[in-house]
Order: sequence, then C-alpha cells, then structure tokens
Amino acid sequence: MKNIKTYIPNTITCLNLLSGCIAVVLAFTPYGMLGPLDTHQWAWIFIGMASVFDFCDGFSARLLGAYSPMGKELDSLSDLVSFGLAPAFLVMNAYIDAGAPRWLSFAALLIALCGALRLAKFNVDTRQTTSFVGLPIPANAIFWIGTLGWISQHGYPGDIVMTALVVIVSLLMVSELKMFSLKFANLSFRENVRRYTIVLACVLFVITDGVAGLAWTIILYILISLLGKRTNPDAN
Repeated sequence: MKNIKTYIPNTITCLNLLSGCIAVVLAFTPYGMLGPLDTHQWAWIFIGMASVFDFCDGFSARLLGAYSPMGKELDSLSDLVSFGLAPAFLVMNAYIDAGAPRWLSFAALLIALCGALRLAKFNVDTRQTTSFVGLPIPANAIFWIGTLGWISQHGYPGDIVMTALVVIVSLLMVSELKMFSLKFANLSFRENVRRYTIVLACVLFVITDGVAGLAWTIILYILISLLGKRTNPDAN
C-alpha cells in the first residue's frame, strides 16, 4: 500500500507533463480549427489542465504523506515544460503570426530560460516554504494565456510592447520580489483576504474581458504582492 501511495502524486505529475507536451505540439501545429476551438486555444486549455494537475500532485502528496526526492525533480521538469516552454512557444508564434522579424521571435525563449532558473532557485531556496520569491512559473503561464487571449480580441500590440512584456515578466520570475502563496491552508477569510480577493477579481475579470482577464488577474497579484512588501515586508 505504501508503494502504491508513493506512485499517485508522481502519476498526477506525469499528467501535468503530458498536458504540457501536448500544448507544445499544439503551439507549433498550423493554425486551424479543432472542433469549436483553434489549435492555439486548445494549447491554452492544456496548459490550464497542467496547472490543475500541478495543484493536485502537491495536494495528494501532502494528503498521503508521499513525498519523494524523485517527485520533487519530476515536478520541476513538468512545470518547466508546461509553464515555461509551452507559453514560450505560443508567444514565439504570436510574434511570427504578427509578421515580426523571425530573429525577434526568439526573444520568447527568455520565458523558458528564466522559468528554468526560477525552478532551480525554488528547489534550493529555503525561504520559499510558505511564500514565493519571484513570480511563480504557473502564474507566468496564466499571464501569457491571458495576454494571448487579449491579442486575439484586440490585436497584436507591436514588437516593442510585446518584447517589453517578455523581458519584464521573465525577470519577475527570477527577481527577489516576495509574493504570497495562492494556496489556501484553511478557509478563514481573515487569514486569506488577499487570496479571496484574487479569486473574486479573476472571476470578475474573466466575465468582463474573457480569457484576457487572466492576465489582469496576474497583474493584480503582482501589485498586491508589491503593496504587501511595502506595508509588511514579512507578510506571507
């Protein structure tokens, strides 16, 4: 029974990795409709599925007491593919689809590079137990899904703006900005005011602006973290 319990979190992590791999394939699949959605929208969905599996593997590991060194390494590898590489390739293709210089599209790989550095830093940084230092890589992926949703609604913002976003968000992942965890330890409103604020804001943003609302949610998350750092540097 102990061995079976050990495999459950790692199996869920592998589903995260599989979802990320499918998203990468879809990112480079020629634009076209697959049922009601186009190929890139399906990639967004698979990245979203990966984020669900990413939450569930950690939850199941805590619930079953099934932590393992291999699981930690597998989780980082999966997160890099699902939340670093897949968004990077989607952004690269956004450059290409907009007619940007081919060489400039390679700027999107900075997302994957900083994502890898962020995960390596997380694995060895003892400060990141109840909070984060730098933008979490799943939040990076959610931001880019929202940004690409905004582009599909409103149009490409231009090479300068796009590249500035790539650089800023990538550097946020490896920054020293202390950010609170979005995971609920309990349902207490007093102890989770910021988390409930993010959840409510996400719902309102998505209702009013569709998929683009995800980007506004991550921006709000960053701003609240910045405000919390100024008012209480030790806040989780």
